[in-house]
Order: sequence, then structure tokens, then C-alpha cells
Amino acid sequence: MSDDDDQLRAHGLALAEAARAALPGWVERCVRHRCDEAGVAYDDAVRSATREAATACSARVGDELVALLVADPDDQRGTPLTLLRQAVRYPTEVLAAAGVPPVDRDDFARRAFPDDRYDLSPASFEDVDPALRDPGITWGAARAWVHHRRHAGGE
Repeated sequence: MSDDDDQLRAHGLALAEAARAALPGWVERCVRHRCDEAGVAYDDAVRSATREAATACSARVGDELVALLVADPDDQRGTPLTLLRQAVRYPTEVLAAAGVPPVDRDDFARRAFPDDRYDLSPASFEDVDPALRDPGITWGAARAWVHHRRHAGGE
């Protein structure tokens, strides 16, 4: 394993841990925002369900991110942003149980994210939390460099 590979792994772990820390707040913001828009009370029951969903999301998606980002880049199937987009199921379950109606989405959103009834899918790391921007960019650049070195004669 080269120094570049070691650095990529370190950047991946940093991104995964930053996401694990950011996900609970993202789940809460998603639920609060959609409840407010729909006029559904963010009461004790919804608050409790949100906390449980946030904890589960952070643990599960955090573990999935670690598994993805420590794998050899040539073996990675998917991206960290794809995993973060799949995390919409956690706030979605809370919103549906609270009786929040699905939101109107455009044709692209319905095709690209059919299970995202509340239009929560992040377009970028920063949409989950601004703190994910720099680790996401750093990881992406490191991954691109390793790919280039391996596959474009960069060694």
C-alpha cells in the first residue's frame, strides 16, 4: 500500500466520522422543517421518534460509510453521497408516522429518488452539513489522485 493509499484511507475515515457526527442534526432539521411546512406539531412523540431515528441513522450510515471508504478504491461500489442520499429513509419514517403528507416534487426528483417522498435527498455533502464540505472535497481529490496514479500511468 502506498502513502497515497494510506492518505486516501485517512481522508475517507475523516469523512465518515464527520458524517456520523453530522447525521443526527440533519435528521432533526429534516423532520422539523417538513413538520413546520405541513403544520404538524413537533411534539414529544415526534421529538422522541426523531432522536431514535437520528441515532440509528448515525450508527448505520456511519458504519456503511466506513466500510465503503476503507475499501480499496477499485473495489468501491457506490459513493459516500449515494449512502447519504439513502439516509433519507430515517427522517421519512418519522415524517410518515407523524402524518406529514409527501411534498410535491419535480419529474427529475421523482425519477432519481423514487423513495424520497419528502424531497430530502442531499445534492452535496454540504446539504447534510456545511462541516462535510471540506472532508468531502479532500476525500474526492485524494480518490481522484489514487485513481489517476493507478490507471492513467501516474506511477
